[in-house]
Amino acid sequence: MRDLADGVRHFQRNVHPRKADLFARLAGHHAPHTLFVGCSDARVVPELITDSEPGELFVIRTAGNLVPAYGTPAEGVAASVEYAVAVLGVSDIVVCGHSACGAMTALAEHHDLSRTPAVTQWLHHADASRARAASSGDVPSLVRSNVLAQLTNLATHPSVAGALAEGSVRLHGWVFDIATGGVDVLHTVGHSGAQAA
Repeated sequence: MRDLADGVRHFQRNVHPRKADLFARLAGHHAPHTLFVGCSDARVVPELITDSEPGELFVIRTAGNLVPAYGTPAEGVAASVEYAVAVLGVSDIVVCGHSACGAMTALAEHHDLSRTPAVTQWLHHADASRARAASSGDVPSLVRSNVLAQLTNLATHPSVAGALAEGSVRLHGWVFDIATGGVDVLHTVGHSGAQAA
């Protein structure tokens, strides 16, 4: 296993000095333009995929890139969404699913999750995604359906619904392909009220 402390030392010696001005500015200023909701999967790194600098993205990572509908017992996600929209004033929200997602694979292929009750409970937030998917066992279809379902869930959050009504935020649905690096844009809604699927 790579020693993370070595990584920290490398950052402090080589990376931070090259970006010292940026970090000095960020020390007193936090104004990301985008809320990026991605999967906890270690292969999906939002800043890397989008070539973003520190301070540009406000990131929420959950298993299966799930965003429970407002009012469900997932206060940490709801609080992060609300903070990004109502306090930081992000202008864009991306929900990004990805190829080979373990959460969606487990659901599509009906894996036995009896030894992981917390995972089982969490994945119930994808019930609507499963209902929308083309067929059982089709992981790519479920990944896509899940992104669209999570956009629907996001719109139930009062801060997001209000920002959509004011035209101050856009919602985007993406699927990232790990092997190719490609990003498939599934859906965008916002500012003008126009939708593209």
